[in-house]
Amino acid sequence: MSTEELQKRTTVNIQEKANLIWAIADKLVGTYKPHEYGNVVLPMCVIKRFSDVLAPTKQKVLDTNAQLDKRGLAVKAGFLTQASGFDFYNLSPFTLEGLLSDAENIADNFRSYLNHFSNNVIDILEKFDFDKEITKLDNNGILYNVIQEFCSKKAYMGLDAITAVDMGYIFEELVRKFSESYDEQAGAHFTARDIIYLMTELLVAPKKTHLQDEGITATMYDMAMGTSQMLDCLSEKLHEIDPDANLTEFGQELNEQTFAIAKANMLIKGGDAENMKHGNTLSNDMFEGFTFDYIISNPPFGIEWKNEKAKVEEEHKKGEYGRFGAGLPAIGDSQQLFVLNGVAKLKDNGRMAIIQNGSPLFKGDAGSGESNIRGYLLENDWLEAIVQIPNDMFYNTGIVTYIWVITKDKSAERAGKVQLIDASKCCVKRRKPLGNKRNEFDDTCIALITRAYNAFTDDIYTDGDLTVESKVKDNEDFKFRKVAVEWKGETKTQKDTEIVPWKEDVQAYLEKNVLPFNPKAKVNEKATKIGYEIPFTREFYKYVPLEASDKIFAHLKELEAKETELMNQILG
Repeated sequence: MSTEELQKRTTVNIQEKANLIWAIADKLVGTYKPHEYGNVVLPMCVIKRFSDVLAPTKQKVLDTNAQLDKRGLAVKAGFLTQASGFDFYNLSPFTLEGLLSDAENIADNFRSYLNHFSNNVIDILEKFDFDKEITKLDNNGILYNVIQEFCSKKAYMGLDAITAVDMGYIFEELVRKFSESYDEQAGAHFTARDIIYLMTELLVAPKKTHLQDEGITATMYDMAMGTSQMLDCLSEKLHEIDPDANLTEFGQELNEQTFAIAKANMLIKGGDAENMKHGNTLSNDMFEGFTFDYIISNPPFGIEWKNEKAKVEEEHKKGEYGRFGAGLPAIGDSQQLFVLNGVAKLKDNGRMAIIQNGSPLFKGDAGSGESNIRGYLLENDWLEAIVQIPNDMFYNTGIVTYIWVITKDKSAERAGKVQLIDASKCCVKRRKPLGNKRNEFDDTCIALITRAYNAFTDDIYTDGDLTVESKVKDNEDFKFRKVAVEWKGETKTQKDTEIVPWKEDVQAYLEKNVLPFNPKAKVNEKATKIGYEIPFTREFYKYVPLEASDKIFAHLKELEAKETELMNQILG
């Protein structure tokens, strides 16, 4: 199935189910404020999803449990998961629909139903802190109505109707709606599928044929996984290449609700839900010592790391033995810390695709943490490519964003090089905006960007109205010296600095650009610093000469004549 077909199918499922569930939230009006709806609707969606997935084997699980009790077996989990067909089960005599037959006792029976799930599901529900919501719903006389709405035929969420990937996007659409109700940064929770598909294509592109021939056994990791949709889409891409791929997913997420959704999603997919970890990646690394074949992530932009400062600095002091030894960015933006975390967790042949805004390209002077982190990637020859994607591609922001492709196993032709790809003009308009998302990638867009990436040359690639431009640069093109220049003034020593590209000789630069204007200037070698900057926008800048003044004047005269004619018609 093509990317476009997957997107269309997903869009239908997302809109139908998300709109239905949003309508259920109307039952909460008066009892809950709009920004509190998620406290009820998200856990109810998870519960309904588990209920519908387990429904076909519900009776088999109860029968198996009864037989095990007769035999006096105390350790039953293995037999029960085998009966359910999943790594979870529910031993309650109730079904979710069955709760509606006893309205008077629905709160007690609902709690009993939830407490009869296997421990891994109970752990997920505890992350939602849902028990207090049951009390509130019951006290306000709306618990029955909410459960009834979720038990309607149109709210069915079984695997035969909704895939795991689609279910994740339904959750994310709900998170977006709820987040927007109190202006939370909704985009911090998820990334649109079309962007993820481009990222997955860039991850597999260099070795696609090899992967098809040899088969795939791989581990993958998302350090800011949200509801785990990036992992889902990468898994989908790898299974497309090799239907028998042996894949293991790992992820960490700070937000309790989105973590709970990710773990629930993994349980239903049949993966190892214990690989989904809750916690702060920067200050509490749950995968210390792990390395992965693929890393895919969209960490938050412009989020300070003040709360993590002590732990991050402790890790930094470990030097090469810690995740952040290369340098620390300014306290106001943590995204480069996520890059370093990813680099530390890449296998020697691993590949990472990570989304960042523009600041990691240039922010920070020579010798700063930001500059040193760029230098760390360039000097080790790990930065393979940077792709600028169009504006208005995300739900919550229209800013310029980039996909960085990082690998410790560059091909021979890419050694010592970085490919810059301007894909800012390669997108199609959405028929209907979704938040701030007005543009998207279709199959043609992704194919054109991948074509430019694979060609690895300076060129412009087009397909109809779509345009992608590629430039291949040496690593050293992004390295410079910030040269300290000094001379004797009348009363004291004067100081200045000059930015000298690494490939240029310092003395030759001074003789050409400084000494003709200040013959006494000398370089202070001790104060000179080395810096790194990736001036992406400058590389693709196109000078457009101004229109000649006589043409501008002629155009103004033409407009003046038209204005006179129009006024004569109006005034008769």
